[in-house]
Amino acid sequence: MTAPSILVEREGSILWITLNRPERLNALTHEMLERLGAVLESARTDESRVLVIRGAGRAFSAGHDLSSDSPEVTEPGDSVDDYERQMSYVELFLRIWDHPKPVIAAVHGYCMAGAAQLATFVDFVVTAEDAVIAASPVLPLGGGFISPLWAFRVGANRAKLLSFIPGRRITGVEAAEWGWAIEAVPSEDLTEHVRRLAHDIAKTPAHVLRMKKVAINRVLELQGFRAAAAMGAETDVVVHNTHAVNTVKTALEADGLKETLRRFQAGSLLE
Repeated sequence: MTAPSILVEREGSILWITLNRPERLNALTHEMLERLGAVLESARTDESRVLVIRGAGRAFSAGHDLSSDSPEVTEPGDSVDDYERQMSYVELFLRIWDHPKPVIAAVHGYCMAGAAQLATFVDFVVTAEDAVIAASPVLPLGGGFISPLWAFRVGANRAKLLSFIPGRRITGVEAAEWGWAIEAVPSEDLTEHVRRLAHDIAKTPAHVLRMKKVAINRVLELQGFRAAAAMGAETDVVVHNTHAVNTVKTALEADGLKETLRRFQAGSLLE
């Protein structure tokens, strides 16, 4: 029997939502994201007060699944189909942003690309000190879907640094120092630290929390956060149709991730 890709457990006022593909470092699939959306919807009216998203095994998530048959590689259809797919991610992540309850991401191990994007929409990120975070994938596959949103969290210069260099990484400590995360703690303390944080938040009445979240998020929306999310999807569609990205996708389908990555790092893939 196949284990569910998303595990859900309520512990008093906390709803733990666990990404559960540990054998693939919780790489995100379409089914997984659909399941996450359903859990978020159900949690709007359940008895929980705070949601925590975490990953099973060695990582929070390695980002979108880059298997050779993944839509992230094959991208079937024309540019409008691609745009609709990208916007489906935005709409899902905005369910976190608009959720009536506070959402925390407990990040350990790898938090890459699409997973780092997901975490950018939560209310608080707490990282393990040795976590590895990257805004862009290890290969040039997109147009910076997440980059505009990182500018809100860490500033334009650091967002460019993380976006311009595929696979450019920061640690959990750096993520907290830059402002993407609120705290970095030893990995063995992460779960208990987040548990205490969630319980402290849950002491505030639910309706008060709801309106405080609306008010603070509105400040970022007035600065363009929501529009930037859609803009990132549009730039991705443009870049997906460039010669360089098509070369990378063709190599992924033919040779797999490891060989394509080796050729890219050696400088022979996009000569």
